[in-house]
Amino acid sequence: MRARPIAVSALTALVATLALTACDDEGSGDKGNKKADSSASPAGSTACKADQVGQEVAASEAPAAGDTGSVSVTLTNRSGDDCTLEGFPRVDLTAGGTTWSLAPEESAKPEKLTLKPDETTAFTITYVRGPAGDAAKGAAVKTVKFGLPGAGADLSFPWKYGEVALRSESEPDASVGPLQRAGD
Repeated sequence: MRARPIAVSALTALVATLALTACDDEGSGDKGNKKADSSASPAGSTACKADQVGQEVAASEAPAAGDTGSVSVTLTNRSGDDCTLEGFPRVDLTAGGTTWSLAPEESAKPEKLTLKPDETTAFTITYVRGPAGDAAKGAAVKTVKFGLPGAGADLSFPWKYGEVALRSESEPDASVGPLQRAGD
């Protein structure tokens, strides 16, 4: 795997840019695009809700086809109350009219997290970069949509990290890790 370091100032600029755009209609709020979820939490539940978390996205982009990259999504509890998360987020990659759901990392073990106000958690999307312009071997992903365990709404962010390799027409070469405490 080839790795290319990200300059601290570039990463800071990326985080600042994402933070400034997080509230627009096309960003993380995605309030106009809520969908029902059969795992939605019952009234009075303490599950963290999508519209009550802030998000920051940082990447270690795969530089060339065949290389592995990762995208870390940090979520902050902005609800004012404790909330809980356990498991893996639902993550979908979308390119044009095609959507692929990511499988959880096979060896990862999720833990139950209780987040106090302003505490953070994170998950990571790991992917293999696909070849540019070859739709049979790579997906030109444009959007990542994800949902929290027990929450009925989705969050999203634009994918700017190159094509994602495809194992088959219906399976991207990517996975999602469990929600883990961030900053420890």
